[in-house]
Amino acid sequence: MEIALVLGVPLLGALLLALAGHRSWAPELNATMSFATFFATTLLTARVIAGGTMVWLDERFIVDPSNVLLVALAGLLREQFFVDPFNVFLVALTAFVGFTTALFSRPYMRTEQDHGRVNPARLRLYHSMYQLFTFTMLLCLLSNNVGVMWVAMEGATLSTVLLVSLYRTPASLEAAWKYFILCSVGLAQALFGTILLYFAAEKVLGPGGTALLWTHLHQVRGQLEPTVLSLAFVFLLVGYGTKVGLVPLHNWLPDAHAEGPTPISAVLSGLLLNVALYAVVRSKVLVDGALGRNFSGGLMMGFGLLSVVVAAFFLSRQRDIKRMFAYSSVEHMGIMTFAFGMGGAVAAFAGLLHMTVHSLTKSAIFFTVGHASQAAGTQNMDSIRGLIQTSPTLGWGLVLGSLAILGLPPFGVFTSEFMVLTTAMHEHSWATPFLLVALVVAFASIFGRVQPMVFGETTAQRLPRGPALVPVFAHLAIVLALGLYIPPYLVGWYRQAAALIG
Repeated sequence: MEIALVLGVPLLGALLLALAGHRSWAPELNATMSFATFFATTLLTARVIAGGTMVWLDERFIVDPSNVLLVALAGLLREQFFVDPFNVFLVALTAFVGFTTALFSRPYMRTEQDHGRVNPARLRLYHSMYQLFTFTMLLCLLSNNVGVMWVAMEGATLSTVLLVSLYRTPASLEAAWKYFILCSVGLAQALFGTILLYFAAEKVLGPGGTALLWTHLHQVRGQLEPTVLSLAFVFLLVGYGTKVGLVPLHNWLPDAHAEGPTPISAVLSGLLLNVALYAVVRSKVLVDGALGRNFSGGLMMGFGLLSVVVAAFFLSRQRDIKRMFAYSSVEHMGIMTFAFGMGGAVAAFAGLLHMTVHSLTKSAIFFTVGHASQAAGTQNMDSIRGLIQTSPTLGWGLVLGSLAILGLPPFGVFTSEFMVLTTAMHEHSWATPFLLVALVVAFASIFGRVQPMVFGETTAQRLPRGPALVPVFAHLAIVLALGLYIPPYLVGWYRQAAALIG
């Protein structure tokens, strides 16, 4: 029942907002539906924590157990969804950030309408696609069928293409087209990898839908053909890695962030990249079980390290504030990919923690960046100055968010990066200098840009509407708390998830 609520609420929200998304109260309805989704995920999370490792879609909706058709339908649905500590952690994170972003988008999108950048028809498109995007991400996370997971990922791409092109400027249309082409090509590679996975599983599980169910694949992973699994993982890594934004597959990401509405930049960086990495990690578990060695981990470490280094040096060349933090997302997704590639309990724990703190911090940064750009009338960092004077809370939000994402203690990003670095020193010492240099370059690039934006001579104007800064400081407070103290139940949650992914 909980899974049905988690998936049904955003789908219903998309339908309602497709009809009424242009109304004056549509932003409130969007936030309400996002809160309802978050509430449903808390029920699901509580059931997982209380009930154990795996929760299936229950069959309590069957009125007449003697009805063979209903029982068969329930059995079919029961096989299509599953929840464990790994994906329920991401489901809860996705719903929470989706809700806070919906709160932020209320004044933000109204200001965009005041400035003439969107009209009622585009607002309706924005609100309905926002809910559909949430639905596709949650479907991807909860699906037990790797084929349906691929379909959900494609659905997330299509919905965000419409959101990136919302302003209908030449630059936004070009960014949306680039995003669509590159991610579609990447997902075509992922589809081929999924087909190869089915080809290997069919010989063990037999033809039919069970050969695509992750739980069945996990049980027989040691019997799958190693050569086919190795080839399948290469295609899956390249395909889903395009959505993750791994170098050199990242070219769509800076443009999509820079040209789309800022709330979409927040959920792209904070949520969609995590969902794509989730698909890669699930694939890694199967391949490692089939090969008995860390073939997949080596590939992930290589792509992750390359992403960290390249993104760090690209940061210093940016002039657009949203493009700069887009490259920061590439860097941090590289850190996560490297951590999961190393494998082991500590590295996986660090990767999960970094997923959490990066999502919260980066979305908070985009919230402040969106309001700062609206106040200045531009995204060019050279034209944004003196935020601390025109809007002290906005300026401090940007400063604290930037210090958090740069890994300064006591924020949680420092904790997760420290765990990744110490694990790398112990197990892969050759990678440590590259990580350290990249982190230092990233720190200098971002701090050198943000400092004059906040403390420089005033050029920014005051916003016509009050900015939505509660989500900013709520996110940063959680990140700070996770840097100082991780509650025991959260530690246990991370450990269970880390044990599942190895």
